Amino acid sequence: MLGRYVPVRAEIVNLAGFSVHADADETLAWIGSAEAAPGICYLVHGEPEPARTLAARIDSELGWAAVAPRDGELVKL
Repeated sequence: MLGRYVPVRAEIVNLAGFSVHADADETLAWIGSAEAAPGICYLVHGEPEPARTLAARIDSELGWAAVAPRDGELVKL
């Protein structure tokens, strides 16, 4: 810290399956609280299939245009 070594008593722990990300329901509730719908909602985080599934839910439940771009796909904003 601040350029010095500081002894600590720490333990490294692997918590398999632990995540602090919101689930789909929490994400929908959060984005649904926006004052206005965006022109289009891009899902750019997560695995492709779950992202496409969430995009479909956003479209059907919120009525927003939602897209999960393919890896490397370019979009004009």
